[in-house]
Amino acid sequence: MRAVVCNQFGPLDTLVVEQRATPEPSEGMVVIDVAAAGVNFVDGLICQGRYQLKPPTPFVPGSEVAGTISAVGPGVADWSVGDRVLVFCGFGGFATKVVAPALSLVTVPDAIDLTQAAALIQSYCTMLFALTRRTTVAPGEWVLVLGAGGGIGLAAVDVATALGARVIAAASTPDKLEAAVAMGAEATIAYEDDDLKVRARELSGGGVDVVVDPVGGKHAEPALRATRFLGRYCVIGFASGPIPSIPINQVLLNNRTMVGVEWGGWTFKDPLGNRALIDELMGMVADGRLHPTVPGTRPLDAAAEVMTGLIDRTVTGKVVLVP
Repeated sequence: MRAVVCNQFGPLDTLVVEQRATPEPSEGMVVIDVAAAGVNFVDGLICQGRYQLKPPTPFVPGSEVAGTISAVGPGVADWSVGDRVLVFCGFGGFATKVVAPALSLVTVPDAIDLTQAAALIQSYCTMLFALTRRTTVAPGEWVLVLGAGGGIGLAAVDVATALGARVIAAASTPDKLEAAVAMGAEATIAYEDDDLKVRARELSGGGVDVVVDPVGGKHAEPALRATRFLGRYCVIGFASGPIPSIPINQVLLNNRTMVGVEWGGWTFKDPLGNRALIDELMGMVADGRLHPTVPGTRPLDAAAEVMTGLIDRTVTGKVVLVP
């Protein structure tokens, strides 16, 4: 099989595509022919050694894949060759085949194709976790989404809208704002040009109820100041690079709340809760409440290029690797 390999942490252009032995499934495991592997911001950080999780090298990056089962190991009774599945595998996804525990598999609903499924888990689980487990969103509340044209941002718009919220999308370019509107955003802010705090307050009639922030940097403080009484601020990540310094009195004022959202870490601490979250997510996809975008597709050889684009914030929406 072919796989993208990180032999040592460093620049993304040092990644290589190698031939590796075809895997065989052991007890309780299955082999999946990868139809598509989702590429996420964190994948690039890990390969560069800039993330708190540092796997032993060499390793194959890629955490979310969708495909069809090509082999089942001993003791696997609930899955068969040919089943369409997706899995959050941690590592190993940027390859033509991946081995995964049968217990971790999720059936891909007929409502979406395998490329959509591969781009679904990390972004959508993060946002469903944020807006239903770390905080809650009531119908009619205003949600301000920063970085609204990226994978996490578009998922935030979709999930918040499905929960009955009214969404203001904030992003850096017209094409990203257009993508957010197509996903369901009611209003937009070009936050490189407009005053984010002022416009968010104007559009929401006094202040937003929830902020979703995967961007950090200079936009964090004005977004916090844009929240109304009892506003909630979800810290998702720092795609812009700098980790912001927030004047903590702004949390005290108006009884605001800031919550950290790290879905990946939570999955290890509460696997049963995560399984329930994924089942809820797939039910919302199957019945049409959520509308995952059709991602851009690239070959395995373009893995470094795609991850660089995510880190540089030049990518709109989601991109998957198609082996």
